[in-house]
Formats: sequence, C-alpha cells, structure tokens
Amino acid sequence: MALNLTLKPFERVVVNGAMIRNGGRKTTMTFETRAEIIRETDLLKPTTSATPVNTAYFLIQSALIYPERREQLVKAAHRQLAALATTFGPPTVGHIFDAANKVSQGEFFSALRSLRPAMAREAEIFGDAMPKTEWAGEPDAAEWKSSDMPTAAAVAQQVERKRA
Repeated sequence: MALNLTLKPFERVVVNGAMIRNGGRKTTMTFETRAEIIRETDLLKPTTSATPVNTAYFLIQSALIYPERREQLVKAAHRQLAALATTFGPPTVGHIFDAANKVSQGEFFSALRSLRPAMAREAEIFGDAMPKTEWAGEPDAAEWKSSDMPTAAAVAQQVERKRA
C-alpha cells in the first residue's frame, strides 16, 4: 500500500535520513515502497525542554533519522523507556510500554506517536517548572551512556531545587 504525503510550501521532511525541503507550492509525494519518513513538525525542536519523556522521544527520533547509529540509539531509548515505565502510572505507562514495543519492532514513527500522550501528561506534571535545555545538534550515541540520560527522579530533584 502506497503512502501519499502532502507537503506544504517549504515544509521539510526526513526520508531515510535525508532532509528534503519542498518548493514554494503544495506538493504530494507518493512512496510506493517502505521508507523511514518523519515530517519536520514531528521533530523535537532545539529549544524543547529536556525532560525524561522528551529524552526518550529524542532518542527514538534520532534512531529514525540516523540509521548508521540506530543500534546504539535503540539501546539508549530502551533504557530511558524502562526508567519511564517505573515512573508513570496507568494509563500513561501503557503508552510507554507501547512505545517500547514499537521500538523493538523497528516502528519508530509509531513509537513517537505512542509517546505523545506521555509528553502531554509530563507537561501537566511539570507545569511552569519545565527544565529548559537545548539539544546540542546531532546526537553522538557512541558517547551516550545510561548514566548520561536524565531520569525522571533526577529531573524531579532539579525541579525541587529550583523551587527552593
């Protein structure tokens, strides 16, 4: 089954790791074979808050965009999702488990979609205390260790310190 993707003028899309920008007119592209595709609107922006759920989203997004680093990014994403699964309760934890299953199956865009309700719940919890950090460009998964990934507990401690 083919995928029809309609792009707005100057909209960007990543296809199999290549960033493509549409021209000045609305365009429809048809993908007749399987491809790794993500729209610019579904990508985390550099100014997005560095929260535990956003970190997992960013790792999965990076696995989708950088296939040459996918193995390391998937491992880091699974560690982050495991930490999240111990933090949230029902029904949010179900979305975390669904995302982890999708990552295991290589369905990265579906995993990102599964995390959106968890991102919304996290935003409710943090409210105005969202930790602000900028992503530093392209991820370097070779240097990432599980200790480098912020956990929900670490972010909660950071929020509490800021409130005090």
